[in-house]
Order: sequence, then structure tokens, then C-alpha cells
Amino acid sequence: MTPASAGAERRVVLSIRDAALQRGDRELWAGLDLDVHAGELVAVLGPSGSGKTTLLRAILGLEPLSRGEISVEGAPVEGHGSRRIGYIPQARPLPRDTSLRGRDLVTLGVDGHRFGLPIPRRGDRARVDALIDAVGAREFADRPVGQLSGGEQQRLRAGQALADDPRLLLCDEPLTSLDLANQQAVIGLIDRHRREKDAAVLLVTHDINPLLGKVDRILYIANGRFTLGTPQEVLRSDVLTALYGAHVFVLRAGDRLVVVGAPDAEASHHHHEGEGVA
Repeated sequence: MTPASAGAERRVVLSIRDAALQRGDRELWAGLDLDVHAGELVAVLGPSGSGKTTLLRAILGLEPLSRGEISVEGAPVEGHGSRRIGYIPQARPLPRDTSLRGRDLVTLGVDGHRFGLPIPRRGDRARVDALIDAVGAREFADRPVGQLSGGEQQRLRAGQALADDPRLLLCDEPLTSLDLANQQAVIGLIDRHRREKDAAVLLVTHDINPLLGKVDRILYIANGRFTLGTPQEVLRSDVLTALYGAHVFVLRAGDRLVVVGAPDAEASHHHHEGEGVA
């Protein structure tokens, strides 16, 4: 049982009310109401272009809603960032000639919020060392980040995101391009922060399979519509058929779930490649 399911009256960390978001003349989604509670992990699924990443950008205050409101711990989101929110971006490799060391990347999370040039404070180095150890990066923390593997870079990004002990952790496809071992390592870091700090997590992913057993609820967005519920409630053939407006089947292959027939190129790609739920 996860922390979020242990008690009915959990503290609301992220609150979204009657939210709508438009791109040009196309409405990505509308009427979204979502509360994410302390200790809860909510996965966001859906095809490309459905507005998953845009939702995270709206929560970060970088993308204005066309209607509705978003608050974090009772305060409206603002465009200049908040120490209450940590963000792990997609696992895109940094250029090989990037001269920053791994340690420097994590340090940006510790002192990067200050105005002007960062001035080291007493305890900063110890905090950086503790974060490096927490994400298992001690062996490569002093190497240039451009020479590190995608999994090593993503561990450092996780350390940077966790620097302020955020109450809300936003993750935008943090497992993309990582092998299974590094996927499990990054999931472990996210899950440990969620449990130890009683933090809320909103995680965008193309494949729910690595998260099965840890995710509390799923927000599935498709065709400008969405459905929200537990994995057992959402990942069903009848529910996704109604969401897509076409016949969709959810099949179990061993311990993995596969969506078949979703009318978009991305879901088709996942099926043909033998990957998990898109």
C-alpha cells in the first residue's frame, strides 16, 4: 500500500480546477479537475500531441491556461518557478563537449535559485555530496557530464530536482532511452523521495509497465478527452475504447500491459515494437 492509499484525508499538494488549454485554434483538453495528494504518484499517459508535457509546463507556470486555475500547496503557480516544485526533464543526452561536471549539475539545484552569481553558503558542499550519494552518482560526479551515459546523466538530473526537497515532483518522461537497470534506478529515486518526504509526484510516461505497483492513479489524455482513476479502473479495453472513440484492447503479456489498436501512430509504434501502454 502506498502512502496515498493509506489514508483518505491526505493533504492536497497540487490542485487543478476546471483547467483548459488551447494551442492555436485546437483545444488540447478542457474541464480538468485534479487533486494530487501528499505521498501520491499519478502517471500521465496518452499519445503524442495530447498535451501531457504542456500540462507540466502549465503547472510550472510556463504555459498559460485558457481557462481554470492551478495551485501548489494553496498558492497559485507563478512563471518564475518555485522551490516547492522539482522537475526532472526527458532523458535527452547532453552534448559530449559539455564541460560541466556532474557535481556542477547537482550544484545548480542547490544554488541556482539565487539571484545573480551563486555564492557558496556554509553547508552547500555537504548538501551536494549528500544528493550525489542519494542518487548513486559518487563514481562519476567529477567527470564532464557530456561523457556520461544517459542513465548517469538522468541520475544527476534527479539529484538536481530533489535539491530543495520539493513537495511536488514533476517528471516528463524521465525513463525515455534508458535501459531497464537505469529505469529501475530512476524510479527508485523518485519513489524513495515520494515516501520519505511525503511528496506528490506527477509523472508523464509512454510506458506504464516500469511503474506498475508504484502508481496510485492514472490520468489518460486522448482526443481532447481524459479519464482519471486507478490503473485497474483506467487500463481496461472498454474505458480506452470510449476515450479514443475506436476499438482499443488492453492485453496482458506476462507481467506487461500492451495497448492494441489505439488510433494514433505512437500507440501503434508501441504495439509493433512490443512496448507497453502508450
